[in-house]
Amino acid sequence: MRKLIAYPLTCIYFLFFGFFLLVFHPIQWLCFNVFGYQAHKKSVDYLNFFLTRCLHLLGIRFDIKGREHLPKNVPTIIVANHQSMNDIPPIIWFLRKCHTKFISKKELGKGIPSVSYNLRHGGSVLIDRKDPMQAVNAIKKMAAYIEKHNRGVVIFPEGTRSRDGKPKPFQTRGLRTLFAEAPNAYVIPISINNSWKTLIYGKFPYGIGITMKYKIHKPLKISDYNSDDLLALIEATIKKDIVINE
Repeated sequence: MRKLIAYPLTCIYFLFFGFFLLVFHPIQWLCFNVFGYQAHKKSVDYLNFFLTRCLHLLGIRFDIKGREHLPKNVPTIIVANHQSMNDIPPIIWFLRKCHTKFISKKELGKGIPSVSYNLRHGGSVLIDRKDPMQAVNAIKKMAAYIEKHNRGVVIFPEGTRSRDGKPKPFQTRGLRTLFAEAPNAYVIPISINNSWKTLIYGKFPYGIGITMKYKIHKPLKISDYNSDDLLALIEATIKKDIVINE
């Protein structure tokens, strides 16, 4: 019965989700080309506000803990486990004070209204997973950017999303590069729960009646740790608050 109800609700969700992507694409273009970075950032923030609220159409709620831990006016590296693409709009909206940017695969840089435009022009970097040297240089560029402008970069070190909520081993090369190139940054670990359940039936229909939970942990200053200890601490901190059967 629950799955049956999910079909019409998912159709309504996709209708509104697509509508906001289309509407905000020209808004982003106007903000970026006429008014500059701050206006463009605001347009991206409110796009993700609406994309996040679209999930309410599926009966999805959000439980965000730890926003009081977010530091101000410092470069940040936001590290989280990855359970679905639905992880992303709430991160952008609820952590908007961090000016969140992304390290994304190059395929996302074209073809998706609003999303691709933001990835190309909003300060994020696009990497070619088949070209390790290009990827490393792009991550170095991102590190320099967040250091210079006190921005935040989001990285999902599992490399791909978990389809059942169980965390995967962290891949550390990108994090090590960020640590080396942005030594003044703070790492913000985030544990995400239940996002994978939005795709419990696959891509259609979406799961309904879920509470997506985000726990924002206390920031860790990179310069206070050596890389190996910091990587181990981040992974342990995130994974200890991931609950599989909730």
